[in-house]
Amino acid sequence: MSHTDPRTPLLRATGLTKAFGAHEVLTGIDLEVQRGEVVALIGPSGSGKTTVLRSLNGLETPDAGVVAFDGGPAVDFAAPGDRRAAERSRLALRDRSAMVFQHHNLFPHMTVLQNVMEGPVQVKGVPKPQARDEALALLDRVGLADKRDAYPFQLSGGQQQRVGIVRALALKPDLLLFDEPTSALDPELVGEVLSVISELVAEGWTMVIVTHELGFARQVADEVLFMDGGVVVERGAPSQVFTAPVHERTRRFLDRILRPYE
Repeated sequence: MSHTDPRTPLLRATGLTKAFGAHEVLTGIDLEVQRGEVVALIGPSGSGKTTVLRSLNGLETPDAGVVAFDGGPAVDFAAPGDRRAAERSRLALRDRSAMVFQHHNLFPHMTVLQNVMEGPVQVKGVPKPQARDEALALLDRVGLADKRDAYPFQLSGGQQQRVGIVRALALKPDLLLFDEPTSALDPELVGEVLSVISELVAEGWTMVIVTHELGFARQVADEVLFMDGGVVVERGAPSQVFTAPVHERTRRFLDRILRPYE
């Protein structure tokens, strides 16, 4: 992870907009993430949370807005430019962050070890012996060293997602992005994945997490953003958003999702 001025946000996104045809998915989204901070995006399905996450990583190209990392890159999506320049911008964003996907997205024809080594070797140019040693250390850290020669189909969903997290860590990103990391798992497997994420939080990793696990968001997040209809309806500390929300839309959402379990 890079070390620059701690007073400057690691990431600042301003004015992100995105439409698919006539459907406006994002409308002027602003987001700042400080180093070591965990930001949770919550809200109903279709509210634009995943599109925000993919925009930060360059997997989605907003129609307008700026995504800027401290020390670079700073990408203005509304600025004119050729397709090659736009592709370089997306790759530059991806160089600073790593995504953990909802459905693992592991390469099925590769072993666990090969999956973890692929990014450092192919993207970062890390020598294979070094990438192998680092991958083995990471797998050991999440209790999967004995699965290094297994293929994804031989793993449980929770094990696959832990490999997905390790694959992201292997890139040594400044920012970790989690897109509903437990929503595709059987309920009994959720805990093992949340435990790994909690350990990363304790270690001071900077994260943006899209999640429906509201109790977990309340526990680990420094800031919570509630989204609906492509806008940020409410933002604040978990203690404020979850216990004393200002907006009626936030209250209705929490009453429907969270209150039955309290």
